[in-house]
Amino acid sequence: MTSPVAALRQRSEEEAARLPALLARAEHLAGTVLLGEHGRRRSGLGDDFWQYRPMQQGDVLRDVDWRRSARSDTQFVREREWQIAQSVILWVDQAASMRFASNKSLGTKADRARTLAMAASILLIRGGERVGLTGFDLPPRRGQVQISRLAELLSMDQPDEYSEPEARGMLPQSRAIFFSDFLNDPAPVEAALTKAADRGVRGALVQILDPSEEEFPFDGRTIFQSVGGGMVHETLKAGDLRNRYLDRLAERKERLEHLSRLAGWQYTCHHTSESAQSALLWIYRAMDGTYG
Repeated sequence: MTSPVAALRQRSEEEAARLPALLARAEHLAGTVLLGEHGRRRSGLGDDFWQYRPMQQGDVLRDVDWRRSARSDTQFVREREWQIAQSVILWVDQAASMRFASNKSLGTKADRARTLAMAASILLIRGGERVGLTGFDLPPRRGQVQISRLAELLSMDQPDEYSEPEARGMLPQSRAIFFSDFLNDPAPVEAALTKAADRGVRGALVQILDPSEEEFPFDGRTIFQSVGGGMVHETLKAGDLRNRYLDRLAERKERLEHLSRLAGWQYTCHHTSESAQSALLWIYRAMDGTYG
């Protein structure tokens, strides 16, 4: 019988082993995209004071404005315009549904999402951007340490069958990228995009699907089981479900595109059988297009 300590150590070692592979894939993918200096990185642009905000987890003491903090029981960080305008916040779905692959020759949706997120982060950080995660665990920053920390956090799986977008911690007027299969209830996506729009956050939804989820190549007796094992459905006539499934998938994609448009975001659907390079180019151009 495996002890809890041994089990924890094994999981930790498995998670740590993913980091070099993820970083290597992301570095290689980023290296295939030849991009010049980012358009917003200009001398003297955006040095105007933007706002004070309460100190958050991940901030360092050198960023604290001690004069402003002395007038309150809270420590405040002084942010300038460029720190907001050049901040990109990521949300990457790490739930069980993302760990699906219909063929061993294809990577999982999670692998593709993490690789694209990391490659985009590498390009953005090298172009002068600050990149972080939604929520409060990793505020946007620059540097190789931030890249390593992103890889560490993005390599962790979540036990839930599906997850909802994390919309906390999005800085006003910043940008964001959400990676997911978006096969769960779309209501939380709508709520997250509404919150983003209210804060002036613009960005992109990247829906990642396995080709079988787009084609539904099933017929006859079939047992459908979720990756996490929490949902099971058996049918003797899977082919009879094809048209209904494809109609619902088309409706879901149309709704995601509509919600994105209403929020001032962009939307794309990417399949794991397609080139990761083309998806990365789309993401980078989408981020470049969110500038006013």
